[in-house]
Amino acid sequence: MAPTRLRAKGGLRPQFRGAHPPPARRPSARSCGDRIPQPALGGPRDRLQPGERFERCRHRAAGAARAWGRPPARARGLRLPGPHLLPGGRARGRHGLPGAPSAREHLERVVPARAGPRRFGRRAARAAGVRPFTNEPTLELRRSDARESLLAALRELDARLPIEVPVLAGGERVGPADVEVFHSTDPGEPERVVAVATRGGPGVAATAVQSARDAFPAWRARPAAERGGILVAAAERLRERRLELAALQVRECAKPWGEADADVCEAIDFLEYYAREAIRLAEGPSLLQAPGERNAMRYEPRGVVAVIAPWNFPLAIPTGMVAAGLAAGNAVVLKPAEQSPASGLMLVEALREAGVPSGAISLVAGYGDAGEALVRDPAVHTIAFTGSSAVGLGIVRAAAETPDAQPHVKRVVAEMGGKNCVIVDSDADLDEAVPAIVRSAFVYAGQKCSACARVLAHEAVAETLIERLAGAASVLEVGQAESFGTDVPPVIEREARDRVESYAAQAAAEGRVVARREPVPERGWFCAPTVVTDLPPESSVLRDEIFGPVLAVDRVPSIDAACEVLEQSPFALTGGLFSRNPAVVEEVARRAPVGNLYVNRHITGAMVARQPFGGNRRSGVGSKAGGPDYLLQFVEPRVVTENTMRHGLVVE
Repeated sequence: MAPTRLRAKGGLRPQFRGAHPPPARRPSARSCGDRIPQPALGGPRDRLQPGERFERCRHRAAGAARAWGRPPARARGLRLPGPHLLPGGRARGRHGLPGAPSAREHLERVVPARAGPRRFGRRAARAAGVRPFTNEPTLELRRSDARESLLAALRELDARLPIEVPVLAGGERVGPADVEVFHSTDPGEPERVVAVATRGGPGVAATAVQSARDAFPAWRARPAAERGGILVAAAERLRERRLELAALQVRECAKPWGEADADVCEAIDFLEYYAREAIRLAEGPSLLQAPGERNAMRYEPRGVVAVIAPWNFPLAIPTGMVAAGLAAGNAVVLKPAEQSPASGLMLVEALREAGVPSGAISLVAGYGDAGEALVRDPAVHTIAFTGSSAVGLGIVRAAAETPDAQPHVKRVVAEMGGKNCVIVDSDADLDEAVPAIVRSAFVYAGQKCSACARVLAHEAVAETLIERLAGAASVLEVGQAESFGTDVPPVIEREARDRVESYAAQAAAEGRVVARREPVPERGWFCAPTVVTDLPPESSVLRDEIFGPVLAVDRVPSIDAACEVLEQSPFALTGGLFSRNPAVVEEVARRAPVGNLYVNRHITGAMVARQPFGGNRRSGVGSKAGGPDYLLQFVEPRVVTENTMRHGLVVE
């Protein structure tokens, strides 16, 4: 009999082995779905006292026959042909019924011509030397040598600006000299041109989609381990160019050094993590088996994936969406944000250098017309988007249209905006809450979809909290992103600055401004960090996503009232709570509809594999980037059920 574990209230009991040990396991290429797990013994046995269980098991170990087990050797007859017999004539016991046959046995004994290729499983991954995933460590900016290395990389980058960004559609390379171009500039020095990009319109987008469609069959045919190995090689290329990539973000998007370096690390994490997830996904889940039947579930890539990326994480977010599509076996067309085309070019070059075929990854830089063409192209199967809720909902509506030339329904993987709140309970540690809120609201000028925009403070601590937040905001360093002491850099462009300043003016008219860090540098798109309170409930400052350094503080009479604010909001991306009461933590965790809730810490900086990221409601479709189920968005499940009781021999 097979080894059995007996479970009692005291824990696990020792294993007992029957008189007839199972045959030695031989190496096989069986999938997880071919193994029949032995269920825990149930029924009246569970009501036995521990000593009685031990006595019965002792008799059974001596060779007593069981109704649900394998009979002793003397009771077994000659081997008869049948799918329930394993090599050596032994039947697999399962409550008196023969278990499903080994897939390998049938393929060897009945239809050897049907034996398929071996799948790359976890054991094979370990044998191939795939190390466990770990997050890429960030640089220690306290060290002078790290700071000097980054500044040297910035000087080298400045010497070769502007960067030319071509359209890479399959094997074609269309340079800026051939067609219309557009520029990306430094938000801190608007006259500095960082990149000159070829503008790809609807025609170029269609060409890229066709190239992806042509490259898809060959790319999907590659084993998951091979695709994963290419992604790992791409991650290594990003490591080699890490300082340069961070410097590019400082110039192109005005990201402070710490944020820029973390962005590159996150991009590396996505490549490494999804490479391993592709191998796990290829194994497929285990399904229930039955005698004479083999059930298997597999995941197949969908086809062409259009990736429409934002500018605020110009490398990390597009890398995550592109890597997920490629890891799952799809071909990808990337449209980077018009504010950060050079970062998109660096990503595509790294992937192609690592071995991704030119047709399987294309780059189309451009404006909204290029993105709309990708969304509406009938050859696109999946759209991965990160950006505002208004644009994201428009993509969802457009993708829902199914013209006659399109045989499939498009899938949208969308991470959209948020109006993220932090709740501060009456017993919160303000020494912990204040710096965390300031960091969440003002780092990178509040230009994160996870940034804190609103604080719901219990009235018992509201005044003290407001006073301390005002003091902390008033000493923030507003300056150029390349300065290591900068807390609040410029926002991305003139239109963003004008929008943020209009909300700040409205807040001053409707409420009470308790802090406004002025003056700010005149050159560049700088906004003064602002803390405001006493706003009316209907104010758009409390409802709209501002995407800038404006923080509103509200008083609430109770945690229940704070939870009601969260429950009534159309956004549900991130949220925070500061409390020392475990009951309050549990209540907020249960009631807050947000995708990511952070307790007693800042609410930005989700880490791959540690805090899978994504929102609900109008903040997203519920997908979790950097999590174990994200690749499922880029595949379609298929189930194959085979009758294994057939007879005959196929001869080729």
